[in-house]
Amino acid sequence: MNKTKKLIIIGTGETGLLAYEFFTHDSEYEVVGFSVNRAYLKESTFQNLPVVAFEELETLYPPKEYEAFVALSSSHLNRDRTRLYNAAKVKGYHLASYISSDALVWHNVEIGENCLVLGASILQPFSQIGNNVFLWYKSIIGHHSVVEDNCFFASAGIAGFCHVGMNCFLGGSCLIGENIKIGKDNYISMGTVLSKNTRDNSIYRGNPAKKVKDFSATYFCQVKEGE
Repeated sequence: MNKTKKLIIIGTGETGLLAYEFFTHDSEYEVVGFSVNRAYLKESTFQNLPVVAFEELETLYPPKEYEAFVALSSSHLNRDRTRLYNAAKVKGYHLASYISSDALVWHNVEIGENCLVLGASILQPFSQIGNNVFLWYKSIIGHHSVVEDNCFFASAGIAGFCHVGMNCFLGGSCLIGENIKIGKDNYISMGTVLSKNTRDNSIYRGNPAKKVKDFSATYFCQVKEGE
């Protein structure tokens, strides 16, 4: 595949390494470097490429010449990734998205910036994916469904006409029935089967799903699978 664009990956952890593999071997992007906040800058290279402080990124790699991708996981209900996504936008960067060549994405699906759509995922007709959404392997987005910004699907599936609010995490093998509305800041535990709408700021678990806890605006910092 011809490399027609140059990319800086923000993050050098597990997700940063995976993003490097995906973009390098299955995209039009050439990864030319990495970036982290200065406080986390421990090494000057990663994957034999330079690592620079995020605070200096636009000086060393001007946004008119380079695009960026924020490669952080779902920690703190996606807040960590969202914070750097917003900061990169302020610096003037266009945020690239990676869509696996092994994903099935219908021609009229809308996908925003800084999205990750991995192999064997299925995005059905008329679905809409917001900005900064990560869909892990074998995720399914049903027809006419909407996923708002800053969400993470860990190989989860939603049926048609669903709506997923901002800042949600859907654990592995979750199944969401048709025409369901998931509130913002929801944590849906692994294996949950959901057939009713959910409330904002809540954790759901089980088959059938039950709300097991509400949490405040700061609770997302403590949420862990299996809690």
